[in-house]
Amino acid sequence: MGRSADYSNEKCAIAGALYVVGEPWTLLIIRDAFRGFSRFEQWQKNTGIARNVLAARLKRLVATGIMHTRPYHQKPLRHEYLLTERGQSLKGVILALYGWGQEHVYKDRQPVLTLRHRQTAETLRPRIYDEGTGSRICLQDILFDYNPHAPSLAELYAETDSESMA
Repeated sequence: MGRSADYSNEKCAIAGALYVVGEPWTLLIIRDAFRGFSRFEQWQKNTGIARNVLAARLKRLVATGIMHTRPYHQKPLRHEYLLTERGQSLKGVILALYGWGQEHVYKDRQPVLTLRHRQTAETLRPRIYDEGTGSRICLQDILFDYNPHAPSLAELYAETDSESMA
């Protein structure tokens, strides 16, 4: 797939996430899927991404269960790409990246894309909260507990492959 990074020896959920959605353009494709894009031409026109790269990213998103395809035209056969439940669960990632980019890149400038609350039309300022306590998560509140017995990504995917073959 032309990957420039090999995370297979990593034992980290962040590396695992990057393995699935970390290629260039992938998160922007997912962003636009949340905006309602579902067709190849929509992404190509909006991003200007090369057709071969877009095709490869969409194929990988389908292969990893982030999207699924559904035919919308028979002759010639054309598919639309829709987020699966797994893909929908990336909403928090997209919102967190948007919030960080607005705060640290755009700062007080108005970006091209603004997220607004559907009911109030107020500009959203995404933050990360703990589901258990409802409190905002701050870096100083986080402890990083390393598990040396966790499987590497290569071991994890080897387990997944053997389970799917059984």
